[in-house]
Order: sequence, then structure tokens, then C-alpha cells
Amino acid sequence: MSKKLSEMTLEELWQLFHIFLTEHNPHWADWYAEEVSELKSILPPDTVYHHIGSTAVNGIMAKPIIDILIVVNSTEKMKQAASFLQSRGYIVMSTAENRISLNKGYTENGYAERVFHLHIRLENDTDEIYFRNYLIAHPDIAKDYEQLKLRLWKQYEHDRDGYTQAKTEFVKKYTALARELMIK
Repeated sequence: MSKKLSEMTLEELWQLFHIFLTEHNPHWADWYAEEVSELKSILPPDTVYHHIGSTAVNGIMAKPIIDILIVVNSTEKMKQAASFLQSRGYIVMSTAENRISLNKGYTENGYAERVFHLHIRLENDTDEIYFRNYLIAHPDIAKDYEQLKLRLWKQYEHDRDGYTQAKTEFVKKYTALARELMIK
């Protein structure tokens, strides 16, 4: 019998939910839209949604996980949103004072067909939108980002934190440039 996800160590989770990249899937945009439609039935009408991450950038390889940025205007609404989502089967991945991340599509047997990461943030914490839009506006930089991820993939296949950290300098550089150019 397999362990429940809540009983697994971080190392066991990273083995089960290893990093892998796939070619861009044109269905990702549809999956995002379908998930947001469901989220709109759960969350208040003033909630704002954005498709972020590499699955939102056509033409580059990505982890097949749809990242959705959910923007609210208060920490109280952030906590309420997380509570509503948990009651609908989303799992809290991490919490901080001004951020809550949840997921859907992780099972004891590995990834489901559709996997979602929800990032609940306040209105002034939306750098991912700048980065996404910069990559969309600059396909050459998007390809550079893809090449970076391909180089890091096997090195960090079972270390999601290391993988993310190794991309941080690149992401910060182009997010700052996007902010300068106000690409939002």
C-alpha cells in the first residue's frame, strides 16, 4: 500500500514529483481557462486571474504544470480564498505572510493528467506577469530561458527548490527589465 502524500518526506515527494520538461502543449491555455472558470465559481467576483509560468509562453518547453496567479486586494481575502480552495480539494503547498500557494493534480501515484499550482498574492506582488510578458514579447529571450531550464533539468530533477533557485538570477534580470519598460 502506498503512503499518503501527507506522510511522505520531502525526498520521497521529489522522487515522485520529479522535474521534467515537455514541448509546449497548445491545450495548456484551454486547461487554464477551464480551471479559471471553475475558480470563478468558488472565489469572489473581484478576484483577478493570470496564466503565468512557462506554460503561458508559446513555443518553449515547460514543466506540464499550469501556474495560475490569483490576485486579491487584502490578506483577509487571500486567507479566505485559500480556505475556499482547500474545501474544494486543493492542497496548501506553502504559506507566508503575503503569499499562499496551493496545488491540484498531485496523487499518491504521481502527477494527474492536469496539474495546477495556484499562487495567491496581493496586488503589489505580481512580478510573474512582468516576466511572462517579457518572454512573450522577446521570443529570443524566451528561448534562452528554455535553454537554461534544459541545462538545469537533469541536475535538479529531484530538487525543485534547487531548480527554482538556479533560475532566479535570470528571472530577476528580465523581470527588472520588464518593469523598466513597463511590460505588464
